[in-house]
Amino acid sequence: MKLIRELGTGRYLEQGENALFLGPPGVGKTHLAVALGITACEQGHRVLFTTAMGLLATLGKALSENRLEDRLKVLAQPQLLIIDEIGYIPIDRQGANLFFQLISRRYEKGSILLTSNQSLGAWGDVFGDPVIATAILDRLLHHSITINIKGESYRLREKRKAGLFKSPVSAASHSDA
Repeated sequence: MKLIRELGTGRYLEQGENALFLGPPGVGKTHLAVALGITACEQGHRVLFTTAMGLLATLGKALSENRLEDRLKVLAQPQLLIIDEIGYIPIDRQGANLFFQLISRRYEKGSILLTSNQSLGAWGDVFGDPVIATAILDRLLHHSITINIKGESYRLREKRKAGLFKSPVSAASHSDA
């Protein structure tokens, strides 16, 4: 909680630092990211929220229309870029390269807050290439706060309480984060 309160001050934005929320589905990563995005807006910062798949679709379309440079410029402008759900769907080589270009463009210039259900060690599989995953992580982690969130999905916990299934789904089956 102390780190979340620190992020709420917005100081990390002034220093161009990143924040990574890692953990299994349903533990509140997106809720925290949205809350911090709203807080950043209230503090006068420009914020953009996107899902990883939405971001990659946008970048892929821009590439095919020869507008990638313009799209990267737009995505480099907000002081905070929130990228939700890295790792839920594998990213192909083109997507990994586009994601790397965006991370490189924002490196030490603008903050990124991202959520992932995968441990950082699994990002080689997420991006389909351990070399590009390492390059992405090198830039993201250089100035960052990483928060590992553990626990049972609040959605599944409610279903279990309602008697729809007896035992909680193991968080280890979703992620080793």
